[in-house]
Amino acid sequence: MRPRARRVWPRPPSAQSGFPLPSRAPGERQPGRALAPAAAAMWPPDPEPDADPQPAGRSQPGAALPGLRALLPARAFLCSLKGRLLLAETGLSFITFVCYVASLASAFLTAPLLEFLLALCFLFADAMQLNDKWQGLCWPMMDFLRCVTAALIYFAISITAVAKYSDGASKAAGVFGFFATIVFAIDFYLIFNDVAKFLKQGNSADETAADKAEEENSDSDSD
Repeated sequence: MRPRARRVWPRPPSAQSGFPLPSRAPGERQPGRALAPAAAAMWPPDPEPDADPQPAGRSQPGAALPGLRALLPARAFLCSLKGRLLLAETGLSFITFVCYVASLASAFLTAPLLEFLLALCFLFADAMQLNDKWQGLCWPMMDFLRCVTAALIYFAISITAVAKYSDGASKAAGVFGFFATIVFAIDFYLIFNDVAKFLKQGNSADETAADKAEEENSDSDSD
């Protein structure tokens, strides 16, 4: 009896060529087969995973640090009249100080340096609203005295620097000193008007309170 010949089936193309079969799209049905219940339940496929979050050590380029942002003056204050005056006083005082350092009239450099530091302190105090937090200090009077003394000192040393010294740095220091005198004069004039209005409002309020008290007393006497 001859042995039965073994039937050899043809190999698939992937096994013959060594290349994998082309992949099908997710959920694509094979010809002649239906999707299994588990595979049908997972359709549609899960969305692509989100990108890896940014490392904690790296900061976004447009994001500012909250600590530095808290120290910066508010834009609304810098755009106000008082903020512009304080910025002008600080800038002119610094430029005048630099001019006096490079000039023959270096004996006058102490005054613009002190005025620069005082203007910077008041700029920081008004920007951080320290006048509302520390109400024990009379901020308007201190600011008024600062502006009056600065205007007088700048006027005196500017005239001396222009008239007595002939070098260009002294002349420039005197010119910038005159500009600083005008700015400080405008500032103390505005402060004086504000203080005068505040005092007038207080006097009018006291007068109305006194009038009301007198009327109440007269009504009680008539009864």
